[in-house]
Amino acid sequence: MSILLFLSGTVPCSEAQLDRLRRSQALEQLAPAEMLMVEIPEGPFAMGSDGTQALEDERPMHQVWLPVFFMDLHEVTTAQYAGFLAATGRPAPWLWETVNLAQHSDRPVIGVDWHDADGYCRWKGKRLPTEAEWEKAARGTDGRLYPWGNKAPDKDLANFALGARFSYSQVLMPVQSYEMGRSPYGLFNMAGNVWEWVQDWYATHYYDGSPERNPQGPEQGQFKVLRGGSWSDLPKYLLAYGRFKLPPDTKNSYTGFRCVKS
Repeated sequence: MSILLFLSGTVPCSEAQLDRLRRSQALEQLAPAEMLMVEIPEGPFAMGSDGTQALEDERPMHQVWLPVFFMDLHEVTTAQYAGFLAATGRPAPWLWETVNLAQHSDRPVIGVDWHDADGYCRWKGKRLPTEAEWEKAARGTDGRLYPWGNKAPDKDLANFALGARFSYSQVLMPVQSYEMGRSPYGLFNMAGNVWEWVQDWYATHYYDGSPERNPQGPEQGQFKVLRGGSWSDLPKYLLAYGRFKLPPDTKNSYTGFRCVKS
């Protein structure tokens, strides 16, 4: 899959729009006071894959034990991110000038780099999920291929394979869409809609020696991990064990995030 990279130094700031946003009472009406979170219970699960279709960095399948944590039910929306922008004055994401909150308030925010996603989660008193936490939340404990099971993706299960031309209205779906595609813990859009940043640095062979209990990823790296696939991707990128990587300052129309709490 080809992804266009837009680095933070090239992203326009929509100062006029942000000023209007800060003055507007509509923001309070659009953004809920607190995003719903789902408890993911402590215990082991099977991470990765040993299948013939698994890529080098997805092998081997291995047992990982995680403590209990809580994950956002939905991807972070434009309305929720708008509250962050208004409160902090942080530079707007890429393509933010095309956001119409009256129409797009329930769409996932895009155009955020890893630092933006990390900053939002911290502002909310949360954090980005580890790669292991993300996979368990998406996959459960039965080794399934996708959040909903082993059935190949279709248009009732996820938002994917829509090409490369972006528009908030035409390619992104509301974060509460695809009831039939929910994960074993009830999470929405863990496959498709937008790739999701996670906490970990990326290493190709990390699974060969990763800790059995609550792995945190490599101590350093060049790339950050993303999970879940996007509106643009083919079905193979929606696999619950699939891994992707990008430089942490990348901003594009395929990538968003959600948060967790310990």
